[in-house]
Amino acid sequence: MVQACALYNNWWPMLAALMYVLVPMPCLFFGGGSTHFLTSREGGGWINAAKFLTGASAMGSLAIPAILRHAGLIETGAMFIEFTSFFILVCTVLCFHRATLDEDW
Repeated sequence: MVQACALYNNWWPMLAALMYVLVPMPCLFFGGGSTHFLTSREGGGWINAAKFLTGASAMGSLAIPAILRHAGLIETGAMFIEFTSFFILVCTVLCFHRATLDEDW
């Protein structure tokens, strides 16, 4: 993410960092710090709200660079670097989730 800013001398892509901070907040507040509630079918009002807020934050992480590119505030290369950083973040979270599912780990 910082690379997208530094290469193109434009710090607008750092706006997506706000969404990266907001993505885990529903897990911390409503899920007890665990990611297990995201894949379960059970829930209630707060669990469903946490799932919605997690999804909205994740989509915001993709939407912000696309909107900034459409507005002409960032270059296409910076947008693709942002998408790559999001993909790496998602892969990291999925690996963490998979590792915490294993009881022997």
